[in-house]
This record gives sequence, C-alpha cells and structure tokens, in this order.
Amino acid sequence: MVRDEPKEKPLHPQLSAFGWDPGWDSVRAADPHTDCDPARVAVQHRGAYVLYTADGDRTAAISGRLRHEARSPAGFPAVGDWVLVRDGTIHAILPRRTAFSRKVTLGVAEEQVVAANIDVVFVVASLGAEPNLRRLERFLTVAYESGAQPVVLLSKSDLCLDVPGAVAAVEGVAPGTPVNALSAYTGDGFEVFDRHCTPGRTAVFLGPSGVGKTTLLNALTGTERPTAAVLEDGRGRHTTTRRELVLVAGRGLVLDTPGMRELQLWEADAGLAAMFGDIEAIESRCRFADCGHHGEPGCAIQSALDDGSLSADRYASFRKLEREETHTAQQKDARALSDVKRLQRAFARRVRRAGWRGQD
Repeated sequence: MVRDEPKEKPLHPQLSAFGWDPGWDSVRAADPHTDCDPARVAVQHRGAYVLYTADGDRTAAISGRLRHEARSPAGFPAVGDWVLVRDGTIHAILPRRTAFSRKVTLGVAEEQVVAANIDVVFVVASLGAEPNLRRLERFLTVAYESGAQPVVLLSKSDLCLDVPGAVAAVEGVAPGTPVNALSAYTGDGFEVFDRHCTPGRTAVFLGPSGVGKTTLLNALTGTERPTAAVLEDGRGRHTTTRRELVLVAGRGLVLDTPGMRELQLWEADAGLAAMFGDIEAIESRCRFADCGHHGEPGCAIQSALDDGSLSADRYASFRKLEREETHTAQQKDARALSDVKRLQRAFARRVRRAGWRGQD
C-alpha cells in the first residue's frame, strides 16, 4: 500500500494578504519559538507595536529578553518585520529579506531600519520644482543597498511644462532605474502601480516632505489621509508623523513614511556600485590601479571630466557619498573595538571579584 505524501499546510489567507509565503513558513519552522504565532509589524510606537495577525490587528510589546539582546535600534522590530508573538508579547524577529536602513543622526554609529521586507522602493520627487538630482542619487543609493527594487516616481507632473525633459534628466543620474512621471490630480501615470503593487507584495514611499507621498497613497486607497500645504520654500509640513503599513485592496501593502530631511548612509558598497557603475567603469581605465584622480598621468576620470562625458557635479556627488560611507565604516570599527574593550574590562572585574590572580 502506497502512503499518501503529507500535504502542505495551506497558508492562512489573511497572512498571505500581508505578505506571508511558504518561504516564511520555512524560516518560522527553524525558530525555537514554536508556540508563537506569526504577525507583521504595521505601526511602531515608542513602547508598543500594532501588528497585523491572522485574527486581526493587535497591540504588542517586546519581551524583556529581546529588549536585552538588542544592541542597537536595528535590533528592535521595525515596520514591515515579521515577528513571532504570544499573549501580546513579541518574542522573536524573523530574519529580514530586505531592509532600508540609515545611520542615526548626531554622529552616533548606529543603524536605524526604516522599513523591512520591502519588495519595491518608490523614491518620490516632485515636478512642482526642478528635481534635486543629488538628493535623488542619495536616496537611490540607499534604496539599492536595501535589496529591494528601486523605482523613481516624479509626482505632480501636471505642474511641469517639460515632463520628458525632467524624466530624461533623472534617467541620466539613475541609469537602469525605472523613472515614471505621474499625477494624483489627473491620474496620469498610475499604471506604474499595476506593474509593481500586486497582492502579497510590499512597497514603500520614500522622499522628502512635500513631494506628495501621502497624496499618492490617498489616490491608491481611495481614502483621505491628512496632508498639509507646501511651504513657500517648497518643503512640506510633516503631516505624516509615523511609519505605517497600509493594506491596499488588490494592490498589496504600501508603507507610508514621514518626509526625511536627512538620510545618512549606513552601508552603501552595493548601492554605490549600482548607482555609479559608470564612474567605476571609467576608473578601471586609469593607467595606475591606485590612481587618486588628482592629476596623475593617464587618469581616465580627469579625461572624462575634461571632455564632458562625466559631469563634474555627478562625480562630486559620488565622492561625497563615498567619503561618507568610509567615515561611517570607520565609526563602526571604532565602536566595535570599544565594545570589545568594554567586555574585556567587565570580564576582568568578574575575575578579580572571584579572587583569581593567575596563581595555581
């Protein structure tokens, strides 16, 4: 008699709508917290979280053990994370597939996870004014580093007299990245969401305040989340005050974020390579492998700057981001060394208290 092979347990339809798939089932099976249920972080408050669960929205706090083991802000649950929860307590964070991270401000070498387990990153810029290409390069560098698919959205296209020219300018600094102009007022260009926002997938809107992120989300959801007027200098007010994962009927999930006035790099090796591959290709043609691009003979970078095939502004932007990434790496190394020394001192104190002095 041939035994029937065990059938796979069907996925809960509500969890599937939040992005749960068989891959997450496998990850959960390897976690020791077998008595916990999966849930996804929808909103992060200062001391609590709103979770999407199979039984509806729930609030939860993290366990004392998880809080103790979190060595940095990145060790705490972030919006988009899948967590394991029991009786209103989060006991584990499942490993992130993707993570949009930035360095916390005030010079501290710590990582802040802005969004986790994202499939597509919509980097939004407004055509109500000339797009800031240098800022777009920064956002896209971090987006590529996250592991998700970056897409540029140029909002408020109804306010722009030369949309093709604006799209071409952005494409010039984002080679290989999809660039789409759209308008929440007219509905033009919204087919981009048909390609990237589908059930089970998660997208995030990122960009400075005032570019129309919440307005685009309102158009997608058919709701009226609050927005505010743009100030005279072109910046918007921070009407979106928290990161929130929103389930959009027929389009998966979208994470709305407050406008970012500052986006410092955390890790950017892969992001810089993706965004500035053209510059790295030029560098490879320099006569000397250790060329510093400061007047050395046979410098391909200097030649490209001289003949105009490489924009001086784009090269300056690349070097600035490169220096920032190097500085952050040095800060992380110094912090890691400090942590090692602190642990060594703590161990030595415990040894002294135990009365051991190195004699037999």
